[in-house]
Amino acid sequence: MLVVDDDEVIRQLIAVNLQLEGFEVATAVDGQDCLDKVREVGPDVITLDVMMPRLDGWVTAVRLRQDPATSHIKVVMITARAQEHDVRRGEEIGVDAYVAKPFDPNHLIQTVRKLAAVSK
Repeated sequence: MLVVDDDEVIRQLIAVNLQLEGFEVATAVDGQDCLDKVREVGPDVITLDVMMPRLDGWVTAVRLRQDPATSHIKVVMITARAQEHDVRRGEEIGVDAYVAKPFDPNHLIQTVRKLAAVSK
C-alpha cells in the first residue's frame, strides 16, 4: 500500500487508518516521490492525491499505467475535485476508484480493501 499526498496531516490520517486495518503502508509526498518509491515498495494499491507539487496525481497515474512494471497496481484518486469531467478523465487514464475529499475513512478503507482483494 502506498499513500501519496503532499498534505502531511491527510497522508498520516490515511496511513494510520489503513494500518489499523492491517495494511502495510508506505508514504510518498508527491507524484515524483511515488514514482521513485513504487518499485521498492511494490504496493497492490496506491492512494493518489490529485493536486500536488512537482508531479500531480493525473501525470503520476498516467506514468504508472504506461510502465509495464506498475500498470497492474490499483489506483485510488483522492481529491476535492470530484466533478464529472474529473471522474471521466480518471476513467480514461485507467484509475480504479475515485474518493472525494472530505472523505469518510470507512469508505476509503472499504474501497482499498476491495481493490486489494482483486489484485491478489
